[in-house]
Amino acid sequence: MQVILAQPRGFCAGVVRAIEIVDRALLKYGTPVFIRHEIVHNKHVVDGLRRKGAHFTESLDGIPPHSVTIFSAHGVSREVEAEARDRQLHVLDATCPMVAKIHHQGRQYAASGRTVILIGHAGHPEVEGTLGQIPGKVILVQNEAEVALLDLPDDAPVAYVTQTTLSVDDTRNVIAALNKRFSNLIGPETRDICYATQSRQIAVRKLAKLVDVIVVMGASNSSNSNRLREIGAESGVPSYLIADGSELDPAWVRDAQVVGITAGASAPEAMVEDVLAALRRFGPVDISTMDGEIEHAEFRLPAELADPVSTVD
Repeated sequence: MQVILAQPRGFCAGVVRAIEIVDRALLKYGTPVFIRHEIVHNKHVVDGLRRKGAHFTESLDGIPPHSVTIFSAHGVSREVEAEARDRQLHVLDATCPMVAKIHHQGRQYAASGRTVILIGHAGHPEVEGTLGQIPGKVILVQNEAEVALLDLPDDAPVAYVTQTTLSVDDTRNVIAALNKRFSNLIGPETRDICYATQSRQIAVRKLAKLVDVIVVMGASNSSNSNRLREIGAESGVPSYLIADGSELDPAWVRDAQVVGITAGASAPEAMVEDVLAALRRFGPVDISTMDGEIEHAEFRLPAELADPVSTVD
């Protein structure tokens, strides 16, 4: 069986930063370290950090005062930030810098008197955080049909921002509908869209031209991983999202000469190795990596974690 690995795939710089914040906090402060929500949407990552002593919680209730508390890569609302201050928690913010940039842009648009429209998926933690970071009127729009239903004058001053796990391609039609509807609309430049989301989607489209089936490594609650599977299917290639090699159905690859593998931005490379091991149980595997962009992005850690082995006085 021939296997082609997508390039790029797997961890993005924001995920690497978030996980490293937890690892360094555990080294510096010891246990317990509390993390609000999953640090990233991947069970294997979360379980690994839990084994090291991280405690995951969906709310700040019950966290003792002064405890080290980490906000996930998805970001949180100003209300959550205020609650953390009121509870006197020692907060480390692992919000992805790309998400933080969206928060900043949204606040700037709101400060200029514009109604802000957020293009994203209802209920996603990043969306909930962004909605709670921008003051004034913020409206969530998920598709073109919802643009037509917006209760705003066509000449209203409007601005849009997008969920980072949506690519330029994902948002293009909604943005076009907004431009058609509103005469006074502004939004971020294309280069401000999350590089990792876009590059992984470009890679899976290229991969779809080379393979008979696509296996996407990622969590079922990962927006970007689900989108990679959808893009593979839209390209006419049977595509499946799995968390690890144990979920691989032999029927998916039985008649495939070439299998493509990619991984969402929160899926570790170890999961790719795990599915390769599963494929080897069916017979010999010839592995190659598709030509693609090599990512060099790195995001700075909080200053207090610059020394990962120092301890609290």
